[in-house]
Amino acid sequence: MNKKDLIDAVAEKTGSSKVDAAAAVEAVFETISGALVARDKVAVAGFGNFEARFVKARMARNPQTGAQVPVAEHHSPKFKPASALKDAVR
Repeated sequence: MNKKDLIDAVAEKTGSSKVDAAAAVEAVFETISGALVARDKVAVAGFGNFEARFVKARMARNPQTGAQVPVAEHHSPKFKPASALKDAVR
């Protein structure tokens, strides 16, 4: 499922227009992204948690040349699914 399919599914389930569904989907994505940029955790009960986790600086290897490449410390978005979602997918 891609973004267009998600918008179509939301429009169908809510009985709203695709334009309204697209606005709702965009608003959810922007809100989650904004919270992660602000280093806030987003917890959606029954679905999962989104958070920006700190990643330490490290040395990596370029697989093409084998050369060592430094990777700076940074934050990376992570998603941890809720138990209910894990059970539904099994």
